[in-house]
Amino acid sequence: MLLEVKKMNSETEVSRKWKARRTLLLVVAIFLVPVLIATYLHVSGWRPDGRSLQHGDLLQPARPLADAELQTADGTAFRLSSLRGRWIIVYFGRLPCNETCRNNLYKMQQVRLAQGRDAERVQRLFVQLGAAEKGALAKIAGDYPGIVALQGPATAVNKMARDFFIAQGTPLDGLERIYLVDPHGNLVLSYTPDADPTGMRKDLARLLKYSQIG
Repeated sequence: MLLEVKKMNSETEVSRKWKARRTLLLVVAIFLVPVLIATYLHVSGWRPDGRSLQHGDLLQPARPLADAELQTADGTAFRLSSLRGRWIIVYFGRLPCNETCRNNLYKMQQVRLAQGRDAERVQRLFVQLGAAEKGALAKIAGDYPGIVALQGPATAVNKMARDFFIAQGTPLDGLERIYLVDPHGNLVLSYTPDADPTGMRKDLARLLKYSQIG
């Protein structure tokens, strides 16, 4: 009888130790496996395809933009940094506004309005390239209410435009692209003139949903 009790106690102890060991191995696996997978992906050079996540061209990594000081249509000084904390949809255009310019500005307006209650987290920016007739910039501000229309010396405008360079060039090259800047002042996305506004709306909605600021 005593031998049977000792045998049972021994088996119970072995079972308890095995369960404890199995639990420890499981905990180690939970923490170790993701590390091993991440290490493998890094060494193998695999990266997620950003193009599958949005409808524009994603900059990887996002690029910090230098501050820029220009003027509004009435000559008031305006700094790009004053929009920090908000998402900014930017377009560089020459005046008078051609058909592509008008389409882009309308698209920007509709994409922002489609965000509903989050629309206030988004600001639109038009930057004039080159010279223009007097009143042309004010007309942009009047035709597209709420947009910030900017002008300035060629050196300042061109410097800002060059900060928006991508593989295809800069806004000075006539790309007619729409750019998206995050609340930290980083250039994150750009869209071709024929970009689908529905896709742009979805991209912005997703960013607003997961953004902790802006």
